[in-house]
Amino acid sequence: MRYRIVAGSNVPIFRQIADQIGRAVATGDLKIGDSVPSVRQLARDLVINPNTVAKAYSDLVASGVLENQPGRGYFINKRRQVFTKTERLRRLDETIDLLISQSVALDFSASEVLDRVKELFAQKLSVAPE
Repeated sequence: MRYRIVAGSNVPIFRQIADQIGRAVATGDLKIGDSVPSVRQLARDLVINPNTVAKAYSDLVASGVLENQPGRGYFINKRRQVFTKTERLRRLDETIDLLISQSVALDFSASEVLDRVKELFAQKLSVAPE
């Protein structure tokens, strides 16, 4: 898998890395047991501070996406829910709030946004839109 960061984005670099790994797991590009690059290697590849990669990996471990095997590295963990339904909804609402704000600023209607979300959801997860 190839990782990419956008310098100057309003999304912190560690979050960009964590989001890309999370997306790859959700779409099946990364499977249970697959390894991710070492902290040092990914930092070198992206020309960023290793602490930034370590923070992304730490967040992914805390959320159950990655498992740290000391001396071996980080691996995709079997899917498990580490957050309560309330916390998952809070996080989803936070993301949706950002989507709505951006959509309004770009002058999209609710129906245009919903249609686009369904289309992209179907593409990412290979499911038919409703």
